[in-house]
Amino acid sequence: MKKTGLILLMAVMLVWLSGCVPPDSDEQAVKVPITNDVPAPEANPANPVVPEASTTVPDKAPTAPAEGTAHEQADSTTSPTLSWYFIRNDQHQMPGTNAEYKELLAQHQAFYILPNDRQNIYLTFDCGYELGYTSQILDTLAAQNVKAAFFITGQYIKTQPDLVRRMHEEGHLVCNHSFNHPDFSTISQSKLEQEITSLESLYRDLTGQDMDKYLRPPMGNFNANSLQWTKALGYSSVFWSMAWKDWDPQQQPGADYVYQHVIDNIHPGAVILMHAVSESDTQALEKTITTLLSQGYVFSTFGS
Repeated sequence: MKKTGLILLMAVMLVWLSGCVPPDSDEQAVKVPITNDVPAPEANPANPVVPEASTTVPDKAPTAPAEGTAHEQADSTTSPTLSWYFIRNDQHQMPGTNAEYKELLAQHQAFYILPNDRQNIYLTFDCGYELGYTSQILDTLAAQNVKAAFFITGQYIKTQPDLVRRMHEEGHLVCNHSFNHPDFSTISQSKLEQEITSLESLYRDLTGQDMDKYLRPPMGNFNANSLQWTKALGYSSVFWSMAWKDWDPQQQPGADYVYQHVIDNIHPGAVILMHAVSESDTQALEKTITTLLSQGYVFSTFGS
């Protein structure tokens, strides 16, 4: 018996030394490292980080779906993304930008200012969606006998056909801001052409007229390819020489801010960017126009 007991004791000790764990133990038998294969979220293209002097202004229009066809991938752009910016000054002189941007714009029928010696300036509105302010904007423009350029998206023309008709009937330029508001620097030539021409077709069906051949690249993003492809469709790409953060309805700068910003930064040839979803812009518009007219500025349209 003593011998049998000794053998049993030795067997238990060997099991303990081997590190085995009984099936009913609460201790985890195998510890497997857990890996997270979910990539980090990408930056939201609708809210890019922009330096102080930049004014890349997105609209909250829906973005285009990701490309997936072999044809679209085959002719997609390989040029780097460029984001529009300009350099302000407080001397009422035309703002500058870098030499590369100037050369690209000159080569591809694009502009951000229209230099002239007659104090002509250009008022533009981006229209990605509607919050009820555009009728007020049009009323103010009509009362002041001022014409502007409205850059519309596919969502806007589909949901606000009456406002688009009114823009056209009252003599404003109605221009292309793409159908789905994608980043033009990241899509293929075939996709870019589809974005532009599908909006043209809707406008032609609505009004019986062709859109004015001016296009504002969504989010202010572009590259040499997108400018070239846009030009090949007969369009001038239009950037801007004055803007502020007015595109977020929840973070409006106020009418006084808008008015003072325009008056402080106005210059001959200015292309002023406003957003039709901005309550601040809408409230400041009449006073701003009145003051600029009194200073001798002339509100003009592109090509006039």
